[in-house]
Amino acid sequence: MATPPPAPRRAPQPAVRQLLVDAESDGQRLDNYLVRELKGVPKTHVYRIIRSGEVRLNKGRAQADTRVQTGDVVRVPPIRTSDKPAAAAAAVPAREFPLLYEDAALLAVNKPAGVAVHGGSGVSFGVIEQLRRARPELPLLELVHRLDRETSGILLVAKKRSALRGLQDQFRDRETGKTYLALVRGAWPARQKVIDWPLHKYLLPDGERRVRVTTPDDPDGMRSITLVKVLGRVAPPPGWPAEACQEFSLLAVTIKTGRTHQIRVHLSHAGHPILGDDKYGDFELNRLLQRHGLKRMFLHAWQLRFRHPVDDAEIQLQADLPPDLQAWAGSGLIL
Repeated sequence: MATPPPAPRRAPQPAVRQLLVDAESDGQRLDNYLVRELKGVPKTHVYRIIRSGEVRLNKGRAQADTRVQTGDVVRVPPIRTSDKPAAAAAAVPAREFPLLYEDAALLAVNKPAGVAVHGGSGVSFGVIEQLRRARPELPLLELVHRLDRETSGILLVAKKRSALRGLQDQFRDRETGKTYLALVRGAWPARQKVIDWPLHKYLLPDGERRVRVTTPDDPDGMRSITLVKVLGRVAPPPGWPAEACQEFSLLAVTIKTGRTHQIRVHLSHAGHPILGDDKYGDFELNRLLQRHGLKRMFLHAWQLRFRHPVDDAEIQLQADLPPDLQAWAGSGLIL
């Protein structure tokens, strides 16, 4: 009688993992910590298990932006990781970005519009993954803060864990100066210099994130402060229809708090949406702007002031308006 073939061996089932946060990871965001620890797991899945509550920090639920501390225990649900993380990494193209500043502790790049700062939420890779591919000799490269995909301008990246913690402490404690350039619909009233409206984050039915202005008594509202200065007025380009908005305002916008979509929501709620904003803007006006050469949101991270995390010296950076925004607004600027 023939011997039956052996039964196929089953792959081991993934199990719950308990990760102990070491001193090198102290102060890191939970999402960034998991992305680095869970090699081969897509970022979209990392965010999904955090949102669902399957990830536990010291036995409790936590948000993606929660800071982990040395000695914390992070529970990770069973996850089947990819057997080919190296192949996935190879698909990320190496790319350098225009440098505004660099030393042994950090670097600052001028991020172009249309490039995400990191992969996730339908984006395979962003600035940080491309920089890591371009700088394989550096043991660490981490985002200090974020910019929306369509926002151009100054982006800080830490090259040392100590620099990351020091810079993020400054951002969290509102010790940095962040000023953006925004072109908005209509004539901004010069007397309106401070916006102090709480913001509330929510999800659309398809899971996409949105933010709205809420009331001071909203328990989920977060205080958000934006300072606005009018730099000039911009006239519409030649051929602009007479029935459309005939005046735009170029603003220097300084944020004292770093809430999600803060500038976009505050300016839109004030009745002066940013030109080209596809989430909170004037959609009919945006279509007209597209036909007249403005192909994206007019929001640019212009100036950044912070203290160097090593020697405490004050650093002031500036990224000039990129050519596409300069070309659209520059000729029509009326100071």
